[in-house]
Amino acid sequence: MTGIETKADKLTGAQIFLECLKKEGVDEIFGYPGGVILTIYEALYNCKEIKHYLVRHEQAAIHAAEGYARVTGRAGVALVTSGPGATNAITGIANAYYDGYPLVVFTGQVGSSQIGNDAFQEADIVGITRSCCKHNYLVKDVKDLSRIIKEAFHIATTGKPGPVVVDMPKDILSASTEFVWPDKIKLPGYNPNYNGHPKQISKALELLCDAERPVIIAGGGIVASEAMDELKQLADKLNVPVANTLMAKGAYPEDDPKSLGMLGMHGNFWTNHAVTNCDVLFAIGTRFNDRITGCLKRFARDAQIIHVDIDPCSINKNVKVDIPIIGDAKNVMKAMLEDFNSHEYDINYEVKQSWLEQINDWRNKRPSLECSTEKLSAVTVIKKIYEYTKDMDPIVATEVGQHQMWAAQLWKFNKPRRFVTSGGLGTMGFGFPAAMGASVALKDRLILNIAGDGSIQMNIQELATCVEYNLPVINIIINNGYLGMVRQWQEKLYDKHYSETKISGPDFVKVAEAYGARGFRVTKEDEIIPVMKEAIECKQPVFIDFVVEECEMVYPWVLAGNPLNKVLLSNSCPIN
Repeated sequence: MTGIETKADKLTGAQIFLECLKKEGVDEIFGYPGGVILTIYEALYNCKEIKHYLVRHEQAAIHAAEGYARVTGRAGVALVTSGPGATNAITGIANAYYDGYPLVVFTGQVGSSQIGNDAFQEADIVGITRSCCKHNYLVKDVKDLSRIIKEAFHIATTGKPGPVVVDMPKDILSASTEFVWPDKIKLPGYNPNYNGHPKQISKALELLCDAERPVIIAGGGIVASEAMDELKQLADKLNVPVANTLMAKGAYPEDDPKSLGMLGMHGNFWTNHAVTNCDVLFAIGTRFNDRITGCLKRFARDAQIIHVDIDPCSINKNVKVDIPIIGDAKNVMKAMLEDFNSHEYDINYEVKQSWLEQINDWRNKRPSLECSTEKLSAVTVIKKIYEYTKDMDPIVATEVGQHQMWAAQLWKFNKPRRFVTSGGLGTMGFGFPAAMGASVALKDRLILNIAGDGSIQMNIQELATCVEYNLPVINIIINNGYLGMVRQWQEKLYDKHYSETKISGPDFVKVAEAYGARGFRVTKEDEIIPVMKEAIECKQPVFIDFVVEECEMVYPWVLAGNPLNKVLLSNSCPIN
């Protein structure tokens, strides 16, 4: 191994670990100490360059690191101990893997000689994480540690981003060697293709220009590759409407006339109708998750499909495509724009304009999302908070459930990395620690977490972390007394048999006060804005308990297995 820097004095593995983080520009990490990684915490004791945030549960450390990664685009870093510390991290690792965000997760491991002997707090974390991380390592020699850490950051942040796990035995962290930082990385089996095939790109452009009813689907890959400008230029030049997945909110300005908003199970019905009736579908950086396709046999069945993705495994996995392009979204669209600008293409502007008018006709027939109820409506709460805070450019995290879908439907973003939510894994308990990580990264920003009364209790202990480090996350708790999304399914599909979905909770105001945070309760519409104003001005961690209608439903709704254009708009109002 060649290096650009060698220190004559030997360093322990724990010291090398910290030096590697510094080399990677890491200055903030999330973690929880334990026996086998105490040498790292000893080295951290006098380390002024790296700030460690002590969470109250290892799952929260990973979610916080992911929240940090989502709003910055840089790799989030977490450090946990062996055994239960590492296994508690699994949900967070899987969440980042399915949604494609870069993390480097360092786990402690028992001594090398004890591995496989069922030692105290031993877990085969390499085996356990094999299916839910981008790559993992077990460090077997302290001389390999710096190389492995550099490779881990490289793998996590290149190609399709994702989590990488580095498992470090106790004796490796105590052993000493010279610190050598590699000047280059050699990974023969890992060479992401960033540039799409020119002929495929030209074919895709010609097809889009000739199309009469085209639709672009923007996925999370747009955000990962920072391709927002290219997407906007391409949509404008070709006069093509743009739908977004849950992971791509803000990738295309949602106040633009060509924005269709979110498609899928709880997407806009005009968006779903546009995708169903299009003749060319241009999907960029999405893996065609079942939540956006509905019935695969009837998904865009009359369309020719172009699919751009940097991950070759995503092409033709769920949806058969006509023009596959393996490459980085930004590079591919740059090449398309260069081709378009250097040649004369007829884009059927008037025909495409008629298509946009048809979509707008569907849009103008949309029903209101308002719920007629004597009690406070969750839709009203979220809509009013959006209107009050939208000019403050907040970061909005969510947990998972009805509140998540209402937030996705009602909150409009014109920039990326503002909406932090769990998509592929659907992890309850994600939003609060993710918002905490966002607050660490963006210390002067307004950070909101929209939660349910069920999901907020899954990582409620992180209120202590927020208080300790003065992270002023405002938790907007939509308290309907149920596991709302599951109750919704039971109402529609299981004859209103609400089996184990009625949920009790604590007095959230008293819980907040017990942790040293601020707590508020809202039961009336005219209380929403005054309480939000006070919550923002106090600049402390906050719980706001919004006591809302119990049985409000999320519409539009495409039942699982149905085609996208079979949309329920109310209990008795389907549109086909």
